[in-house]
Amino acid sequence: MLKGLMITPPVIGRISIGQVVEKNGKRLPQKDDQFTLTTQIQTPDGWIKHPIDDLLRQQTIGKLREIPIQLIFNEPELNLRAEYCLFDRQSGRPTCVGNGETCQRHTDQGVEALPCPSPESCDLSQGYCKPYGRLNVLVKPQTTESTKPESDNDPISSFIFRTSGFNSIRTLASRLSYFQALSGNILASLPLALKLRGKSTRQSYGHPIYYVDLTLRKGMTLEETLSEAKRITQERQDSGYDQKALDAAANRGFNNGRLEDNEEDFESITEEFYPELNTQNPTNSVNPTLSQKLDKQAQQLNH
Repeated sequence: MLKGLMITPPVIGRISIGQVVEKNGKRLPQKDDQFTLTTQIQTPDGWIKHPIDDLLRQQTIGKLREIPIQLIFNEPELNLRAEYCLFDRQSGRPTCVGNGETCQRHTDQGVEALPCPSPESCDLSQGYCKPYGRLNVLVKPQTTESTKPESDNDPISSFIFRTSGFNSIRTLASRLSYFQALSGNILASLPLALKLRGKSTRQSYGHPIYYVDLTLRKGMTLEETLSEAKRITQERQDSGYDQKALDAAANRGFNNGRLEDNEEDFESITEEFYPELNTQNPTNSVNPTLSQKLDKQAQQLNH
Protein backbone atom coordinates (compact mmCIF):
# COMPACT_ATOMS: atom_id res chain seq x y z
CA MET A 1 0.00 0.00 0.00
CA LEU A 2 1.38 3.43 -0.94
CA LYS A 3 2.18 5.40 2.20
CA GLY A 4 0.52 8.79 2.41
CA LEU A 5 -2.39 7.69 0.21
CA MET A 6 -5.61 7.45 2.21
CA ILE A 7 -7.68 4.43 1.15
CA THR A 8 -11.37 5.35 1.28
CA PRO A 9 -14.62 3.43 0.62
CA PRO A 10 -15.43 2.95 -3.10
CA VAL A 11 -17.89 5.62 -4.26
CA ILE A 12 -20.34 5.28 -7.15
CA GLY A 13 -22.36 8.46 -6.57
CA ARG A 14 -23.12 11.58 -4.55
CA ILE A 15 -26.00 12.59 -2.28
CA SER A 16 -26.65 16.33 -2.15
CA ILE A 17 -29.31 18.76 -0.94
CA GLY A 18 -28.47 21.52 -3.39
CA GLN A 19 -26.86 22.34 -6.67
CA VAL A 20 -24.42 24.79 -8.19
CA VAL A 21 -25.92 27.47 -10.46
CA GLU A 22 -24.30 30.23 -12.50
CA LYS A 23 -25.17 33.83 -11.61
CA ASN A 24 -23.47 36.91 -13.06
CA GLY A 25 -20.59 34.83 -14.38
CA LYS A 26 -20.02 33.05 -11.07
CA ARG A 27 -20.94 29.52 -10.06
CA LEU A 28 -22.66 29.63 -6.68
CA PRO A 29 -24.31 26.95 -4.50
CA GLN A 30 -28.10 26.95 -4.36
CA LYS A 31 -29.78 25.19 -1.45
CA ASP A 32 -32.66 22.80 -2.03
CA ASP A 33 -35.36 21.18 0.10
CA GLN A 34 -34.91 17.63 -1.19
CA PHE A 35 -32.21 15.06 -1.90
CA THR A 36 -30.59 14.52 -5.29
CA LEU A 37 -28.45 11.49 -6.13
CA THR A 38 -25.90 11.99 -8.88
CA THR A 39 -23.09 10.12 -10.55
CA GLN A 40 -19.51 11.32 -10.19
CA ILE A 41 -19.61 12.91 -13.65
CA GLN A 42 -20.00 16.68 -13.91
CA THR A 43 -20.78 18.37 -17.23
CA PRO A 44 -21.05 22.09 -18.02
CA ASP A 45 -24.77 21.73 -17.19
CA GLY A 46 -24.11 20.20 -13.77
CA TRP A 47 -23.85 16.76 -12.19
CA ILE A 48 -25.47 13.86 -14.07
CA LYS A 49 -28.21 12.19 -12.03
CA HIS A 50 -27.73 8.59 -10.98
CA PRO A 51 -30.35 6.03 -12.15
CA ILE A 52 -31.17 5.29 -8.51
CA ASP A 53 -32.40 8.90 -8.14
CA ASP A 54 -35.20 8.21 -10.62
CA LEU A 55 -35.95 4.85 -9.00
CA LEU A 56 -36.38 6.47 -5.58
CA ARG A 57 -38.60 9.23 -6.96
CA GLN A 58 -40.90 6.61 -8.50
CA GLN A 59 -41.36 5.20 -5.00
CA THR A 60 -41.89 8.62 -3.37
CA ILE A 61 -44.95 10.83 -3.14
CA GLY A 62 -43.82 14.42 -3.47
CA LYS A 63 -40.22 15.52 -3.01
CA LEU A 64 -37.39 13.10 -2.25
CA ARG A 65 -36.76 13.78 1.44
CA GLU A 66 -36.03 10.26 2.66
CA ILE A 67 -33.55 7.68 1.35
CA PRO A 68 -33.44 4.04 2.57
CA ILE A 69 -29.83 3.25 3.42
CA GLN A 70 -27.57 0.80 5.16
CA LEU A 71 -24.17 1.56 6.64
CA ILE A 72 -20.94 -0.16 5.69
CA PHE A 73 -19.15 -0.28 9.04
CA ASN A 74 -20.02 -0.92 12.67
CA GLU A 75 -17.72 1.87 13.89
CA PRO A 76 -19.44 5.29 13.61
CA GLU A 77 -16.16 7.13 12.86
CA LEU A 78 -15.57 4.96 9.78
CA ASN A 79 -18.97 5.82 8.30
CA LEU A 80 -18.78 9.54 9.14
CA ARG A 81 -15.52 11.48 9.14
CA ALA A 82 -15.70 15.09 10.31
CA GLU A 83 -13.06 17.73 10.85
CA TYR A 84 -12.38 21.45 10.72
CA CYS A 85 -10.96 22.44 7.35
CA LEU A 86 -9.37 25.67 6.10
CA PHE A 87 -9.03 25.96 2.32
CA ASP A 88 -6.57 28.19 0.53
CA ARG A 89 -8.51 31.04 -1.13
CA GLN A 90 -6.47 30.91 -4.32
CA SER A 91 -5.80 27.24 -5.01
CA GLY A 92 -8.84 25.70 -3.27
CA ARG A 93 -6.57 23.18 -1.53
CA PRO A 94 -6.89 22.51 2.22
CA THR A 95 -4.13 24.25 4.16
CA CYS A 96 -5.13 23.14 7.65
CA VAL A 97 -7.20 20.18 8.85
CA GLY A 98 -7.95 19.67 12.54
CA ASN A 99 -10.30 18.12 15.08
CA GLY A 100 -10.37 20.82 17.76
CA GLU A 101 -7.33 19.40 19.58
CA THR A 102 -4.63 18.84 16.95
CA CYS A 103 -4.28 19.75 13.28
CA GLN A 104 -2.17 19.03 10.20
CA ARG A 105 -1.12 22.38 8.71
CA HIS A 106 0.83 23.24 5.57
CA THR A 107 3.67 25.60 6.52
CA ASP A 108 6.97 26.75 4.98
CA GLN A 109 8.55 23.74 6.71
CA GLY A 110 6.06 21.29 5.20
CA VAL A 111 3.10 19.63 6.91
CA GLU A 112 3.29 20.13 10.67
CA ALA A 113 1.24 18.72 13.54
CA LEU A 114 0.07 21.67 15.66
CA PRO A 115 -2.56 22.41 18.33
CA CYS A 116 -6.06 23.08 16.97
CA PRO A 117 -7.92 25.65 19.11
CA SER A 118 -11.15 25.35 16.99
CA PRO A 119 -12.16 27.96 14.36
CA GLU A 120 -13.48 30.53 16.86
CA SER A 121 -10.13 30.75 18.67
CA CYS A 122 -7.76 30.34 15.71
CA ASP A 123 -5.97 33.41 14.36
CA LEU A 124 -5.37 31.68 11.02
CA SER A 125 -9.06 30.92 10.46
CA GLN A 126 -10.43 34.47 10.02
CA GLY A 127 -13.89 32.99 9.64
CA TYR A 128 -12.95 30.71 6.72
CA CYS A 129 -12.33 27.49 8.68
CA LYS A 130 -15.49 25.38 8.77
CA PRO A 131 -16.60 21.91 9.79
CA TYR A 132 -16.52 19.46 6.92
CA GLY A 133 -18.06 15.98 7.07
CA ARG A 134 -18.32 12.97 4.76
CA LEU A 135 -20.79 10.12 5.20
CA ASN A 136 -20.63 6.92 3.14
CA VAL A 137 -23.82 4.86 2.87
CA LEU A 138 -25.31 2.05 0.79
CA VAL A 139 -28.57 3.15 -0.86
CA LYS A 140 -31.24 0.45 -0.66
CA PRO A 141 -34.36 1.23 -2.74
CA GLN A 142 -37.21 -1.24 -2.99
CA THR A 143 -36.49 -3.29 -6.10
CA THR A 144 -37.59 -6.23 -8.18
CA GLU A 145 -35.33 -8.34 -10.38
CA SER A 146 -36.10 -6.08 -13.36
CA THR A 147 -35.38 -2.83 -11.48
CA LYS A 148 -32.50 -4.00 -9.30
CA PRO A 149 -29.53 -1.62 -9.74
CA GLU A 150 -26.07 -3.01 -10.39
CA SER A 151 -24.83 -1.73 -7.03
CA ASP A 152 -27.43 -3.80 -5.16
CA ASN A 153 -25.16 -6.85 -5.30
CA ASP A 154 -22.09 -4.89 -4.19
CA PRO A 155 -21.67 -4.63 -0.38
CA ILE A 156 -19.17 -1.76 -0.44
CA SER A 157 -20.03 0.53 -3.39
CA SER A 158 -21.33 3.58 -1.61
CA PHE A 159 -22.85 7.00 -2.12
CA ILE A 160 -21.10 9.86 -0.36
CA PHE A 161 -22.84 12.78 1.34
CA ARG A 162 -20.55 15.75 1.91
CA THR A 163 -21.58 18.63 4.14
CA SER A 164 -20.21 21.71 5.85
CA GLY A 165 -23.39 22.03 7.92
CA PHE A 166 -22.90 21.86 11.67
CA ASN A 167 -26.47 20.63 12.23
CA SER A 168 -26.05 17.68 9.85
CA ILE A 169 -22.65 16.70 11.25
CA ARG A 170 -23.75 16.87 14.88
CA THR A 171 -27.03 15.04 14.27
CA LEU A 172 -25.45 12.26 12.20
CA ALA A 173 -22.62 11.78 14.71
CA SER A 174 -25.01 11.42 17.65
CA ARG A 175 -27.37 9.09 15.77
CA LEU A 176 -24.53 6.81 14.67
CA SER A 177 -23.22 6.59 18.23
CA TYR A 178 -26.67 5.89 19.70
CA PHE A 179 -27.68 3.32 17.07
CA GLN A 180 -24.37 1.50 17.56
CA ALA A 181 -24.98 1.34 21.31
CA LEU A 182 -28.62 0.24 21.29
CA SER A 183 -28.06 -2.37 18.56
CA GLY A 184 -25.20 -4.07 20.40
CA ASN A 185 -22.56 -2.96 17.85
CA ILE A 186 -24.28 -4.27 14.72
CA LEU A 187 -24.63 -0.81 13.18
CA ALA A 188 -23.81 -2.06 9.67
CA SER A 189 -26.80 -4.44 9.69
CA LEU A 190 -29.47 -1.89 10.64
CA PRO A 191 -31.97 -0.95 7.89
CA LEU A 192 -32.06 2.84 8.30
CA ALA A 193 -32.94 5.98 6.35
CA LEU A 194 -31.44 9.39 5.68
CA LYS A 195 -34.10 12.03 6.27
CA LEU A 196 -34.08 15.71 5.39
CA ARG A 197 -35.35 17.89 8.22
CA GLY A 198 -35.85 21.62 8.50
CA LYS A 199 -35.75 24.17 11.28
CA SER A 200 -35.66 27.93 11.68
CA THR A 201 -33.31 30.01 13.81
CA ARG A 202 -32.88 33.70 14.56
CA GLN A 203 -29.88 33.76 12.25
CA SER A 204 -31.97 32.37 9.37
CA TYR A 205 -34.57 35.17 9.84
CA GLY A 206 -37.43 32.71 9.85
CA HIS A 207 -36.35 30.89 6.70
CA PRO A 208 -35.97 27.08 7.02
CA ILE A 209 -32.51 25.55 7.33
CA TYR A 210 -32.31 21.98 6.09
CA TYR A 211 -30.09 19.31 7.60
CA VAL A 212 -29.72 15.54 7.31
CA ASP A 213 -30.81 13.09 10.01
CA LEU A 214 -30.41 9.32 10.36
CA THR A 215 -33.64 7.58 11.34
CA LEU A 216 -35.61 4.36 11.24
CA ARG A 217 -37.18 3.50 7.89
CA LYS A 218 -40.77 4.52 7.36
CA GLY A 219 -43.17 1.87 8.62
CA MET A 220 -40.62 0.07 10.82
CA THR A 221 -40.50 0.16 14.61
CA LEU A 222 -37.28 0.02 16.61
CA GLU A 223 -38.03 -3.57 17.58
CA GLU A 224 -38.58 -4.58 13.95
CA THR A 225 -35.39 -2.79 12.92
CA LEU A 226 -33.32 -4.58 15.57
CA SER A 227 -34.87 -7.93 14.70
CA GLU A 228 -34.05 -7.44 11.01
CA ALA A 229 -30.49 -6.37 11.89
CA LYS A 230 -29.95 -9.54 13.92
CA ARG A 231 -31.24 -11.64 11.02
CA ILE A 232 -28.88 -9.90 8.58
CA THR A 233 -25.96 -10.29 10.98
CA GLN A 234 -26.61 -14.01 11.39
CA GLU A 235 -26.94 -14.56 7.63
CA ARG A 236 -23.65 -12.75 7.07
CA GLN A 237 -21.85 -14.77 9.70
CA ASP A 238 -23.20 -18.02 8.25
CA SER A 239 -21.95 -17.04 4.78
CA GLY A 240 -18.48 -16.08 6.07
CA TYR A 241 -18.92 -12.29 5.95
CA ASP A 242 -16.30 -10.85 8.37
CA GLN A 243 -17.52 -7.44 9.56
CA LYS A 244 -14.69 -7.02 12.09
CA ALA A 245 -12.07 -7.57 9.40
CA LEU A 246 -13.84 -5.07 7.11
CA ASP A 247 -13.82 -2.40 9.83
CA ALA A 248 -10.15 -3.11 10.55
CA ALA A 249 -9.24 -2.81 6.85
CA ALA A 250 -11.12 0.50 6.58
CA ASN A 251 -9.38 1.83 9.68
CA ARG A 252 -5.96 0.99 8.23
CA GLY A 253 -6.90 2.67 4.97
CA PHE A 254 -8.01 5.91 6.64
CA ASN A 255 -4.84 6.00 8.73
CA ASN A 256 -2.61 5.54 5.68
CA GLY A 257 -2.83 9.19 4.58
CA ARG A 258 -3.50 12.73 5.80
CA LEU A 259 -6.15 13.96 3.38
CA GLU A 260 -9.26 12.04 2.32
CA ASP A 261 -10.16 14.13 -0.73
CA ASN A 262 -7.84 14.16 -3.70
CA GLU A 263 -6.86 17.16 -5.79
CA GLU A 264 -9.57 16.43 -8.36
CA ASP A 265 -12.22 16.87 -5.65
CA PHE A 266 -10.96 20.15 -4.18
CA GLU A 267 -12.45 22.37 -6.89
CA SER A 268 -15.96 20.92 -6.71
CA ILE A 269 -15.87 20.95 -2.89
CA THR A 270 -14.92 24.61 -2.63
CA GLU A 271 -17.38 25.50 -5.40
CA GLU A 272 -20.27 23.83 -3.54
CA PHE A 273 -19.48 24.51 0.11
CA TYR A 274 -17.06 27.44 0.19
CA PRO A 275 -18.29 29.93 -2.46
CA GLU A 276 -16.44 32.80 -0.76
CA LEU A 277 -13.19 31.24 -2.01
CA ASN A 278 -14.34 31.86 -5.58
CA THR A 279 -15.66 35.41 -5.16
CA GLN A 280 -12.53 36.78 -6.80
CA ASN A 281 -12.74 34.30 -9.68
CA PRO A 282 -15.37 35.36 -12.25
CA THR A 283 -15.89 33.55 -15.53
CA ASN A 284 -12.83 35.15 -17.15
CA SER A 285 -10.61 34.42 -14.16
CA VAL A 286 -7.11 32.98 -14.47
CA ASN A 287 -8.36 30.25 -12.12
CA PRO A 288 -11.32 28.77 -14.07
CA THR A 289 -13.77 26.38 -12.42
CA LEU A 290 -14.11 22.76 -13.47
CA SER A 291 -17.20 23.62 -15.48
CA GLN A 292 -15.34 26.37 -17.31
CA LYS A 293 -12.48 23.97 -18.12
CA LEU A 294 -14.98 21.47 -19.55
CA ASP A 295 -16.61 24.23 -21.62
CA LYS A 296 -13.22 25.17 -23.06
CA GLN A 297 -12.40 21.56 -23.87
CA ALA A 298 -15.75 21.12 -25.61
CA GLN A 299 -15.17 24.25 -27.70
CA GLN A 300 -11.74 23.01 -28.71
CA LEU A 301 -13.18 19.64 -29.78
CA ASN A 302 -15.92 21.34 -31.81
CA HIS A 303 -13.30 23.35 -33.68
